[in-house]
Amino acid sequence: MTGTAYITNLSSFLPGAPVSNDDMESILGMVGGKPSRARRMVLRSNGITARHYVIDPATGVPTHTNAALAAEAIRRLQNGAFSLEQMDLLACGTSIPDQVLPNHASMIHGELGTRPIEAIATAGVCLAGISALKYACMGVKSGEFSHAVASASELPSSMLRARYFESEIESKVADLDVRPELAFEKDFLRWMLSDGAGAMLVEPAPAAEGLSLRVDWILDRSYAGEVEACMYAGAEKQADGKLRGWLEHTPQEWLGHSIFAIKQDVKQLNANVIHYTVERTLQAVQQCKGLKADDVDWFVPHYSSQYFRDKVYAGMKRVGFEIPCERWFTNLTTKGNTGSAAIYIMLDELFHSGRIQRGQRVLCYIPESGRMSSAFMHLTACDATNG
Repeated sequence: MTGTAYITNLSSFLPGAPVSNDDMESILGMVGGKPSRARRMVLRSNGITARHYVIDPATGVPTHTNAALAAEAIRRLQNGAFSLEQMDLLACGTSIPDQVLPNHASMIHGELGTRPIEAIATAGVCLAGISALKYACMGVKSGEFSHAVASASELPSSMLRARYFESEIESKVADLDVRPELAFEKDFLRWMLSDGAGAMLVEPAPAAEGLSLRVDWILDRSYAGEVEACMYAGAEKQADGKLRGWLEHTPQEWLGHSIFAIKQDVKQLNANVIHYTVERTLQAVQQCKGLKADDVDWFVPHYSSQYFRDKVYAGMKRVGFEIPCERWFTNLTTKGNTGSAAIYIMLDELFHSGRIQRGQRVLCYIPESGRMSSAFMHLTACDATNG
């Protein structure tokens, strides 16, 4: 591949009005009719003050599907220089699509109703979005596509509603004296995750007007050969660390054990996430790309909680890649943790803020705790005169 890929426009879509910490439980509901014991502690730790849900606070009915969220973000890419009829590739990532089949990209293409194109969906957790972008960049660099659109979207709120946990509570009445609410690994994610979508237009040349972001490289690593699953859904974790998938459970167990709930092994997360997603992968970046911390003007990190901010910094420092916090950009506290869409939503805000200057270099960090994976992406701001 000898070509170059440029992000020439970015957009995002966050449904509904911002939801405050005090209003979350009234929208998601109380499990077993009791307020969550974990909520205040989790919110204190994650530092998030506002987020968005597709759930209408008045009716409790979702206003969008996952595919519709992504389609709305993609429509916002259109401007005087680009229309959706020019799109020749659609690459879409998400953690949990609206259905098992057809694939997520096909459903988004159906929402958009555009001409026949190539459409590919990427799966995973937080890396699903960057994987879609990497596919789009590779397609443009190869010369096969000229107007590739990548998107990432997440809609966890529908899965986090209290009604999906009621059957488990009812089936474990005998345990309520010991564990009066959901296991922490299920309950704490209800206060961590929120809805949103983002999109990027990738083309072989910079935009004729304004800044573009040249995609210099995307480096990602999976450490699944060394660690067991940490974040999962549609499965139950066994004593030996293996996952027993939903097909191996009865329909009664699907409800009684909240099989489809998003779950996190918190102990494993704390023990492994910085070592693998920061230290190990940054060492690979230094070795493979020769990048130094002083080369970076903007560091855009996706982390799930403010709790991890200092830990990310400490991990970078341990491997000799210390970027001062004044060069960091995140909107976690005001936009929430939107999983694979977060890097799109952060870059969209930074890109349109006017703070990035021509020639500046941007390093993005995207960790995934599913089975410990990580990606770093390097971008350079340019225009039509210095692409």
